[in-house]
Amino acid sequence: MDAYNIHEAKTHLSKLIERVSAGEEIVIGKAGKPVAKLVPYAEKKKRRKPGAWKGKIWLAPDWDSDETNEEIAKLFYGEDE
Repeated sequence: MDAYNIHEAKTHLSKLIERVSAGEEIVIGKAGKPVAKLVPYAEKKKRRKPGAWKGKIWLAPDWDSDETNEEIAKLFYGEDE
């Protein structure tokens, strides 16, 4: 992890951002003390809300019947199965 003072960081900001985009972390200091850190941006994953598709999907009453499963298997593997 490299460290830069504020003046150096302002002067070379675009280069520092390129390095951070490549996965590096950069510390920025003032008067020899760390005050900030540049790190790669990671988007927060949205939490999944259970039941979001409720009422939007319809399944046939025979969706999991032996006949339907046999027909699907034939489509995947051919008539020989």
